[in-house]
Amino acid sequence: MLNVIWLLLLASGIVVAALNGHVELVTQAALGAARSAVVVCFDLIGIMALWLGIMKIAEKAGIIRSLACILKPFLRRLFPSVPPDHPAMGAIILNLSANMLGLGNAATPFGMKAMQELQQLNRGDKNEASEAMCTFMALNTSCITLIPATIIGIRLSFSSLNPTEIVGACIFATSCAMIIAVSLDYWFRTRSHWRRKG
Repeated sequence: MLNVIWLLLLASGIVVAALNGHVELVTQAALGAARSAVVVCFDLIGIMALWLGIMKIAEKAGIIRSLACILKPFLRRLFPSVPPDHPAMGAIILNLSANMLGLGNAATPFGMKAMQELQQLNRGDKNEASEAMCTFMALNTSCITLIPATIIGIRLSFSSLNPTEIVGACIFATSCAMIIAVSLDYWFRTRSHWRRKG
């Protein structure tokens, strides 16, 4: 479906440009956007390398383990069906830590690992997501972002005068999103008539 939407947008842009007699602008815009994308990617490599290095140092220094201890009581309530020492819990914690630092790309492998581990714990229909998997999905997509490193990197690459000014707004928006997502997940698991039986 997404491919169809992109195709329609692209085709409508070409048609409008042709009707206005400016078809050459489509080529110029496409080449300019491709060049800008490469520049932004190279700028982001440095930022991603920096934060991934900081994450590795934090992991070696035991900060991630300390964060895990802080998050464990909270996560135990959110994931009652997952044993506390199961590898899924470790992958969930690493995923949330990367998301909190605004490293969506670094969080993806941990998220995939967490889903694999949660699928092993899925006692119901293997083609249907378990409650724990749904909860993790809600947390993963709405996790609070304390340091939006990727957004700051993109703003830096576009020569923003104050690339960090969005930190406060980002923390507020992601906090609201996470509270709403966790609340709705809890409601669907406990009170909704749509919840899975058994």
